[in-house]
Amino acid sequence: MAITLSSAVRNSVATLQQTAAAAQATQYKLATGKKVNTAVDNPVNYFTAQSLNERSGQLKGLLDGISNGIQTIQAASKGIDGITKLVSSLQSTVKQAQADAAQNRPTVVGTGTTLAGAAEAVATSKSLKDIALDKRIGSAGDTAVSAATAGSAGDLGVDTTAAPSLTIQLTTGTPASPTSTTNVSIALTANTTVRDVVNAINGSGVATAFVDEKGLLNVKGTGSETLGVGIGTGADATASTTAASTGAGNAAFGLTAADRTTGGVSSGVTSAVRSNLIQQYNDLRTQIDELAKDSGFNGVNLLAGDKVSIQFNEKTGKNQSKLEIQGSTLTSDNLGIVQAGNTQLAGFTNFQNDADLEGATKALTGALTSLKSLASGFGANLSVAQTRQDFTKDLAGVLAAGADSLVNADANEEAANLLSLQTRQQLSQTALSMASQGDQAVLRLF
Repeated sequence: MAITLSSAVRNSVATLQQTAAAAQATQYKLATGKKVNTAVDNPVNYFTAQSLNERSGQLKGLLDGISNGIQTIQAASKGIDGITKLVSSLQSTVKQAQADAAQNRPTVVGTGTTLAGAAEAVATSKSLKDIALDKRIGSAGDTAVSAATAGSAGDLGVDTTAAPSLTIQLTTGTPASPTSTTNVSIALTANTTVRDVVNAINGSGVATAFVDEKGLLNVKGTGSETLGVGIGTGADATASTTAASTGAGNAAFGLTAADRTTGGVSSGVTSAVRSNLIQQYNDLRTQIDELAKDSGFNGVNLLAGDKVSIQFNEKTGKNQSKLEIQGSTLTSDNLGIVQAGNTQLAGFTNFQNDADLEGATKALTGALTSLKSLASGFGANLSVAQTRQDFTKDLAGVLAAGADSLVNADANEEAANLLSLQTRQQLSQTALSMASQGDQAVLRLF
C-alpha cells in the first residue's frame, strides 16, 4: 500500500537526504585527506596528479643508485688520499737515504801538481786550493803554462783563439761501453778559470768536483757506477767533445788520459743506513697496491679500473641523463714507483746510488702529480653527482607537492563544510517536525 506524504514533509525529507549525502561526501574527504579520490571526482586533476606522483616515485627510486655512485667515488677519493700519504712517506724514506753519505762513490783525483805548486804558494801567499781555482784556462795565442805570481793568477796554457771551446765528458758504467755519457761544454775566454770548470761539472748532475787543499782536482760520481772523466778543447763544441772522448786535455788539469777510459771505481762498500731503508721502502710500496685494492664500494672499485654509471633521470635512450666514470688501475708500477734494491739491476732503484735516489725522488714527485690529477677528476665528478642528487630530491618534492595541490583537500574548509551541513541537517529535522505537525492535527478530530 502506498503511503502519501504531504508536500511539506516530502520536501523536508528530500532536503535531509541531500544534506546527509553531502555530509557523507565531506566526511570521506576528511578521512582520506583528498578532495579528488577517483577519476569521477575530477578526471583532469586525478590523472595529472597520478602522472606527477608516478614521476616523483621514479626519481626517488633513482636516489639509491645516485647515492651508491657517490659512495663509490668517495671511496676512491679516500683511497687516493691514503696513497698520497704513502707516497709522501716514500719521499721521506728516500730523503733519509740521501742524507746518509754514500760510501761507494767513484772518485777521480788529480795526481800531478799542474794546477798549483809550492813555489806559487810562496809567490802569492795563497793556499794551493785558491791558487788552483783562480787560474785561468788560457788566453789568445797562449802556448805555455804560466805560474801564478803576486800580480797574475797564472794559466794552463790553452790558446783560446785556436781552441775557444772546452768540453768535459762524464761517463758512468763500463768505460768501454758506458751506460750514460754527459757532455758539458763551455766557451773559453781570457777570464775563464778552473773555478768555472768545477762549477760546470757540479751542474752536470752526474758528478761533483772540487779542488782539495793540495791543489788537486777531485771529481766524484753521484752514483756507484764507474766514473770516467775526459776533458778536451777545440775549435768548436764538436771538436772539443771529440778531444774529451780521449781525455786529450786531462793533463792540463792534473788528470791522466786513463781517467777517461779507466775512471774512478767505487769501493764496493755499501751504506748500512741505506740498506736498512730498502725494506721500509718496499713495504710502503706494497701497501700502495693493497690500499688501492681496498678502495671499492659495493663491489665497484674505481682504483682497480672499474666503471660506474650514475643515472639521473627516469628516461631512456637519447633522453637519458647519466654520468659515466671510468676508473684507473692504480698500482705502484703504474705510478712509476719501482722496487728498491742494493745493487744496480734493471727495474730496481739502487739505494746505494745517488743518481738512482734522485731518479726515485723525481718518480715520486711525478706520482704525486698523477694522484692530484686523478683526485681532481674524481672531485669534479663527485660534485656533479652530489648536485644532481640534491636536484633530484628537490624535483621529486616539487612534483609530489604539485600532485597534492591538485587532489588534496583543505581540512579546515572541509571541516567547516561538515559543521555547516550538520547544522543544516538539524534545521531540516526541525522543519520536518513542524511539517508533520499539520498531519498530527488530523488525529485530534478523532
